[in-house]
Amino acid sequence: LSHLERWIQTELTELRTHFAQTLLQNKSRSSFIMTSIVHSLQQRRRRYRQRAYNKRPSLLEDYPDDARFRFGREDILFISNLPRSHLESATLRSQALTVEEQVLIALRFYASGAFYQVIGDGMCVTKSTVCTVIHRVSSALSRLLNQFVAFPENPEQLNKIKQDFFSLSKMPNTIGVIDCTHVYIQAPHEREWEFVNRKGRHSINVQLVGDADLIVTNCVESNFFKNFQQKPSSGIILGDSGYPLLTWLMTPFATVNTDSELSFNRAHATARGTIERLNGVLKRRFACLNYLRVEPKQACNICACIVLHNIARARKVPLYNDGQSALPQPQDAEREEAACDLIGSDILYVVTRTLFPNDRLIDAWRRSLMIE
Repeated sequence: LSHLERWIQTELTELRTHFAQTLLQNKSRSSFIMTSIVHSLQQRRRRYRQRAYNKRPSLLEDYPDDARFRFGREDILFISNLPRSHLESATLRSQALTVEEQVLIALRFYASGAFYQVIGDGMCVTKSTVCTVIHRVSSALSRLLNQFVAFPENPEQLNKIKQDFFSLSKMPNTIGVIDCTHVYIQAPHEREWEFVNRKGRHSINVQLVGDADLIVTNCVESNFFKNFQQKPSSGIILGDSGYPLLTWLMTPFATVNTDSELSFNRAHATARGTIERLNGVLKRRFACLNYLRVEPKQACNICACIVLHNIARARKVPLYNDGQSALPQPQDAEREEAACDLIGSDILYVVTRTLFPNDRLIDAWRRSLMIE
């Protein structure tokens, strides 16, 4: 029995030793495998896929003076230098757009009013890039509104404006004309009913004040009437019958009874036609103002176009038509509304005075109408 016990104990010891050696070998093999995997992962270099960039054309270098951007090469360089601090990128990583390229994209949109995708296809950029660039450039130009749009206060400037209006329409002491124009927009999601005009369309009513040179001297200024009411004015501003008659705001006669009143209405309509032409030139130069596909809160394109309009007038940039030829004198559909100021009794007075120069003939004509 003792011999059997010793034999069993010896066999168990050998089995324990063999099992321990087997576990040690397997553990070393597993550790080696894990070490090899970690080493290979650490030594492998991360592979980047080469980015493919669209080659953008150098529009500013080979730029022809045509109607695509509504400005010449020197004018575009001048405009690009104005908001350079707000548009310039810190680096040129990922082929960042230069200031000139951003301005060209925005000008192309202002001039055509096309979809962002169409603008991006022509400028070799994506639709999202066009949207971002237009918003950045419009915001940067809107900050320059007070620099380029200011009502003249210098006596010399006021005297020049008065002389221009007097030579144009024989209207004395006129320092500006005022009127509103509608910029159509898409239906907003918030307070939609506030932007419905009398024609049932959604629009933003923009009030402009201009001079005889078609330069905007005031816009989106809520304190304009308040400032003229508080301090004495050095001249008068002409408005249509939709405005009230004030000491500094002249409107036409609603009913014409004398020749002097008729002469006043004619001179008033001739002078006030300036603001109608200004609105026409503004929308002709920047077709995006005919319809903006943005919310009212993002309609900073209007202020940007007004700033660019004054820059164009100051630098004498010609107005182009669709055939890429300069127009000698811009025309506008809204200009026809200026001829409608002499309505109602004014037109009746002109017709009757032309057909019946004598009062007796007028009375006879009126009696014939009553009899019929």
